[in-house]
Amino acid sequence: MTAVATAVPPSPLPEDRRVLLARLVEGLDGNSLWWLSGFAAGMAQGHPPPSLAVIPGGPPAAQAAGRLTIVYGSQTGNARRAAEQLAGDAEAAGLAVRLLRADAYPTRELAGERLLYIVISTQGEGDPPDDAIGLVEFIAGRRAPKLPGLRYAVLGLGDSSYVDFCGIGRRLDARLAELGAQRLQPLGEADLDIDSVAVPWRTRALADARQVLGEGVAAATSNVTPLRHAQGSAHGAAHPFLAELLARQLISGRDFKGPGYGQYGRIDKRVHHLELSLEGSGLHYEPGDALGIVHRNPPQLVDAILAATGLDGDTGVSHDGHERPLAQWLGGHRELTRISRPLLASVAERSGNADLAGLLQPARGDELAAVFADHQLVDVLQRWPADWDAAALVAALRPAAHRLYSIASSRKRVGEEVHLTVDELAYDAHGRGHVGAASAFLAALEEGAQVPVFVEPNERFRVPADASRDIIMIGPGTGVAPFRGFVQERAETGASGRNWLFFGARHFNSDFLYQVEWQEALQNRQLHRLDLAFSRDHLKSPHMDVQAAAGDPHQRIYVQHRLRERGRDLYDWLQGGAHLYVCGAIAMGRDVHAALLEVIAAHNGGDADAAADYLSALQREGRYARDVY
Repeated sequence: MTAVATAVPPSPLPEDRRVLLARLVEGLDGNSLWWLSGFAAGMAQGHPPPSLAVIPGGPPAAQAAGRLTIVYGSQTGNARRAAEQLAGDAEAAGLAVRLLRADAYPTRELAGERLLYIVISTQGEGDPPDDAIGLVEFIAGRRAPKLPGLRYAVLGLGDSSYVDFCGIGRRLDARLAELGAQRLQPLGEADLDIDSVAVPWRTRALADARQVLGEGVAAATSNVTPLRHAQGSAHGAAHPFLAELLARQLISGRDFKGPGYGQYGRIDKRVHHLELSLEGSGLHYEPGDALGIVHRNPPQLVDAILAATGLDGDTGVSHDGHERPLAQWLGGHRELTRISRPLLASVAERSGNADLAGLLQPARGDELAAVFADHQLVDVLQRWPADWDAAALVAALRPAAHRLYSIASSRKRVGEEVHLTVDELAYDAHGRGHVGAASAFLAALEEGAQVPVFVEPNERFRVPADASRDIIMIGPGTGVAPFRGFVQERAETGASGRNWLFFGARHFNSDFLYQVEWQEALQNRQLHRLDLAFSRDHLKSPHMDVQAAAGDPHQRIYVQHRLRERGRDLYDWLQGGAHLYVCGAIAMGRDVHAALLEVIAAHNGGDADAAADYLSALQREGRYARDVY
């Protein structure tokens, strides 16, 4: 029996969901398909349909001629929000517009595009966000088409505390021009105070789009491509919810000395487990999302800045339409730990220091990166002293930026609560003690305190929709946080797929986060495999792999070593359809990615290029997701 061919409008689903849907319906008979359609229709009740959406008539090239395409690549949500704002403005202006995440953009359509805006963040030192890796590689590669008919603009988002500020946006902007496309406006390079650049960039982008597409094109609602605007919560970074701190517990630093263990040095990690109430907030999250913390700078940071500058915290400062005492500006409205190139430029100008001015030159990028890595504001002010007044200092500093923490719980297990795993940053450098802004703020809170929070969704970092799929989770240190939520979620939903966790830290005794929970999960078959790597324990710990370190008693063992050791099983799980997740520091993510390439090549015929293609395919399918920071 042959099914009747039906015209289907373009899918609003991202690529990974389309793959899952195709797998779900494959081989179903008519009765099953009718039942599934009714089930989906029932779930859609209460959700108003989007304005539909197809530009009527004509081949794809004709549709592209009258349409604005906006593509975004986002790691933490900022680029997504900026793209959604632009799309909303364009839609309100009556323009035909489609909004796509970078990994859902069909690259075969690039050659036919006529108007393209890209909003993309730079991750760390010049890396693309995970959802844009494929698109960036395509545009940079030899398969990219010539684009003489394309007009475009790029808005880059970044953090000027990195040397390669907005590097991905800059390279995309240059590459599109190299392919023959016409740039409509200069690259926008937005720092943490995004709106100061993004708002004027969007204003010009909208004016350009109106001119390119013409005022009369797609003026009717029926001609607008479907936009799925996020259901915005009442609480965001600008208006956070005051969540009550229900519990805070130190979960590192036990340092039990049992037989067979060495006497380690002082405990240098303080990791806290926090439980916050979301009752009455209307906030919802899924495992894999992040919780935004709108912190206040700890008093010791503010006092150090006042001491370094000799300024009086009671001095009134008027800036950006607000009048506050200097201490208030420093306490809640200015960035005191992360330094930036514009700040160093201001210090160089004010101090007249030629060496600092030279440090900002491109040839000294490595030296500048080292300063970014280990200097806080107080270090800069003391190393390059200058005569500051209160107004000049406030103007030179960036607005305070919220911090994001991976959520360590499932609502199905904890209800109207959200749990966090927070590493309290504290270290000595340049002859003085240093603390982290947000982590010190959270670590000092007592139960009952109010914490300003909001939820930052991460749609790419989710447990599989198919609960029978196995998952492999790689999360050293506090990177294990989302996987606590994953395991809880899978247990509460009765997922039949297996769960395999790789965890690493410095010491078994003091740094094995959530040890009792993982042991209970193993006993209850909610966690099926657990591989551990404790890098500083060496041969004195029974948890050290003696064979792996036999050649060097000082060799440190990390999670990537465990991946190589378990390579055969790891590859078999992936071949069986497992989903792979990595969470933690950017450098760790790179090392893990390299280890995965080695594992796949070793069991895939030794072809390094094929291994890279394999991992890229997993990313496109939504089976390899990373949350690195």
